[in-house]
Amino acid sequence: MTVLKTSLRNFLAHKGRMALSAVAVLLSVAFVCGTLVFTDTMNTTFDKLFSSTVSDVGVSPQKNDDAQQTGKPQTLPASLGGTLAKVPGVAEVEVHATNQQITVADGRNKSLSPASGAPTVGTNWNEGQKKSVEITSGHEPHGAGEVVLDSDTAAKHGVKQGDKLRVIATPGDFTVAVVGIATYKATNPGAAVFYFDTATAQTRLLGSADEYSGYGLTAAPGVSDEQLKKNVTAAIGTDYAVRTAAETKAENKKDIGSFLDVMKYALLGFAGIAVLVGVFLIVNTFSMLVAQRTREIGLMRAIGSSRKQVNRSVLAEALLLGVVGSVLGIGGGIALAVGLMELMGSMGMKLDTSDLTVKATTPVVGLAIGVVVTVLAAYLPARRAGKISPMAALRDAGNPADGRAGKVRAALGLLLTGAGGAALVAAATSDSAAAGSGMLGVGVLLTLVGFVVVGPLLAGYVVRAVSVVVLRLFGPVGRLAERNALRNPRRTGATGSALMIGLALVAALSVVGSSMVASATQQLDKSVGADFIIQAENDNALSPAVVKAVTSAGNVEHFTRYTHVVAKITTPDGRTATERLTAADPTYADDVRAETVQGKLGDAYAKDAMAVPEGYAKDHGVRLGDRLTVAMTDGRTARLKVAAITSDDTSIDKGALYTGIATAASYLPADKMPLTGMILAKAADGRAKEAAASLKAAVADYPQIKVRDQADYKELIKGQVDQLLNMIYGLLALAIIVAVLGVVNTLALSVVERTREIGLLRAIGLSRRQTRRMIRLESVVIALFGALLGLGLGMAWGATSQKLLAMEGLGVLDIPWPTITAVFLGSAVVGLLAALVPAFRAGRMNVLNAIATD
Repeated sequence: MTVLKTSLRNFLAHKGRMALSAVAVLLSVAFVCGTLVFTDTMNTTFDKLFSSTVSDVGVSPQKNDDAQQTGKPQTLPASLGGTLAKVPGVAEVEVHATNQQITVADGRNKSLSPASGAPTVGTNWNEGQKKSVEITSGHEPHGAGEVVLDSDTAAKHGVKQGDKLRVIATPGDFTVAVVGIATYKATNPGAAVFYFDTATAQTRLLGSADEYSGYGLTAAPGVSDEQLKKNVTAAIGTDYAVRTAAETKAENKKDIGSFLDVMKYALLGFAGIAVLVGVFLIVNTFSMLVAQRTREIGLMRAIGSSRKQVNRSVLAEALLLGVVGSVLGIGGGIALAVGLMELMGSMGMKLDTSDLTVKATTPVVGLAIGVVVTVLAAYLPARRAGKISPMAALRDAGNPADGRAGKVRAALGLLLTGAGGAALVAAATSDSAAAGSGMLGVGVLLTLVGFVVVGPLLAGYVVRAVSVVVLRLFGPVGRLAERNALRNPRRTGATGSALMIGLALVAALSVVGSSMVASATQQLDKSVGADFIIQAENDNALSPAVVKAVTSAGNVEHFTRYTHVVAKITTPDGRTATERLTAADPTYADDVRAETVQGKLGDAYAKDAMAVPEGYAKDHGVRLGDRLTVAMTDGRTARLKVAAITSDDTSIDKGALYTGIATAASYLPADKMPLTGMILAKAADGRAKEAAASLKAAVADYPQIKVRDQADYKELIKGQVDQLLNMIYGLLALAIIVAVLGVVNTLALSVVERTREIGLLRAIGLSRRQTRRMIRLESVVIALFGALLGLGLGMAWGATSQKLLAMEGLGVLDIPWPTITAVFLGSAVVGLLAALVPAFRAGRMNVLNAIATD
């Protein structure tokens, strides 16, 4: 009880000094709990949506991932409905006619598709829809020219009743009038949904009045879903997918679950980085508090406190800190989850706060993480406190600075760093991407730990080097700041290491992202001869109407259609596997200059010919001139001659098996031929501007189609990489914020520790302004120390990662020096900002009171 009272008294006495550590715990726990609440809420949202849209038993086509991409969804015969209606236990049969590969444009020819990447769904209106939505304005669709759309899409794009919309689908385009607005009873996470009458959905979306995309069966009273499924399977056989409501929900959840899991674990990974950085802050805080209470702890030992009691006292303070920070963090996590939901809403994925889900395990996990991490971080300072002898009561408060890290620590740090460096070299020179990735992971871990351990040793050298360039310019004040940073290398090393972790990841990702863009740009310049690339923005295939419109444009020398054909290929080694052949027009050999190791690529587009990549040829014993058995899915079997073997040293179409569109079409029925995925166009000589204008005019009626020249395509790639990197930088910002709090806390506690010293400096002539400048310069040099370590380490990680990516054709190493320089200079600014409050406090000290301080 005495230990607890002492701990509580010390905690309350130093609550100001504990505040920033508590904020670090709060932020770390908030990130973890916010991630859990956010992903649990998304799961709840989708569960409610799936529950409101499924029938007791659903009948659909068997899922076929290897089907040809014809732009038409898999369907069932309309005649099957009569058979299902006669199955014992079926009370009602609903027909479904749904297509998710459509585009809907408003009167201004603007696409109504979600910007979030969620689907645009066209489906038929039936009684079952009333379980999930209700028409809150207008009426149901009754004829071929009518449509009802969901209220979220209508509100987002300003669509009202009476507006005309154009539906762009594979079977053809058609115009409809909005006759109703439907509101979801559960949250619609972002899909744009359009309801047509059943006949229109069949003919306009599916392309046939004799087919449906599925059936929903309602069980008669007293008949369970499982029993109804058995009855249906017995009646129609196993050629169809028959699922109960529970099975359908599980299947839907599985499809969305992989995306949610990736998001969840990625966010938790960044939370883990923030927790790791927070550990440095907590260790520093307790180390400095223990050092400042040396005399007090010595007195406790002198009057009878044992080592264990002192140790427990410090750990009890850490426990209190962990509990307070964690409790606040749990609340902060819920607020963060709401913020993430609002952010997703601004990106097009609507999540309603009424679905906010806080599971009982979430606060338990948050509390456990906060408390355990805090107590473990305080363990070493607590052990040091337990070792303080009673004689310390006779000395001045504070421990002497350690000057240089211990020899054992330095040796261990150098050993770990050396081993990590060797692992990075092994990864960079590896012949296998799998083995290289493993060595990269080992190298990153060892070099990170090594730099943390050897940080105090590096602090002496790096801080001196930085001081020569930065601090010596400020004369005696700069020298004082340098010596303050050097007086306790362990503290400086720990503070800088916290900042190092976040900046190392920023630098590594910057190098990887910049190298990816530079490599892709080089490959485009080297390999792509076409002037224009025409494709759908939503990654859908191009409908026949779009292809006709594009190929009617003028000032173009030639067009090249590009698609993928699914087939089972039997190779000379006797193995058969499903592959996707890249089918294109013969001009593709001119538009994409793929290097060959044998033969000419142009020959692969001749009748009954193909090309294979060199890796595929080696693995399967394929030689130039061999004939491979190619069984086209939904078509006939061909014997295609290997007319060329392409090089694997590329990132464009790496690993592609080429054949001609004409060859594929000769073995596939017209309705099974995949739609064109992309069109390349070569402008007529000297007519590039005119060709661009002609192509854009040709697709003006199709808002989902984009015409890009090579410069536009490079910008698209850069924009996609930058968008990903900016999102990651935003998540890493939390770790950097925690690290900055560490700098603030270190300086604040250092000012308290040096109160008498600062008073003496003021007494002998140091002005308030000079005192504040000294603290600010000390902060800047610590921040620059962490930045130099982090940026150097990150660039090594990034360069190694690029060597592995080179195996995938991304062979250009590009160091983004503007970004690296901006981060380094930004670190100096961060150091200045972190020192504002501690420097202000130091400058306001009363000289006499400071000198009189114990």
